[in-house]
Amino acid sequence: MKLSTKGRYGLRALIDLAQHSEKDAVSISSIALRQNISESYLEQLVAKLKKAGLVVSIRGAQGGYRLAKPAQTISVGDILRALEGDLRAVECPALTPQGCQESQLCVAKYVWQKINESIAITVDEIMLDQLVEESRKVQQKRTEQSEDCGEGE
Repeated sequence: MKLSTKGRYGLRALIDLAQHSEKDAVSISSIALRQNISESYLEQLVAKLKKAGLVVSIRGAQGGYRLAKPAQTISVGDILRALEGDLRAVECPALTPQGCQESQLCVAKYVWQKINESIAITVDEIMLDQLVEESRKVQQKRTEQSEDCGEGE
């Protein structure tokens, strides 16, 4: 399974939104600038996230976007499915109710089923608030390293 830029950029954008929308709504342009993503592409991604009920838009001078629900209730799986659709790595007819001609004899289907289940479990266990916390740690480390570099001058 390979995620497209929709999933990769959309996840980055939602982490950014979660970090910066605690007090005020966040504009597409500010997310685009911080994440180095085209505004027009980001608008398309946010429209999908809004349709999925993950973000809401706020109108007016202080308008922009906010999370539609708390970050601890939004999984990476929710985000990726909203942007990418089905996350299964393998489409195997033997795993469907209709089956296929070989489904009774096929043992490979168990491998495909395990792979698909593992992906679903992994992305559904990682919550947006965990990624926000990791992002803050990385930013803190970056700040400390740049301060250390400045002391030696």
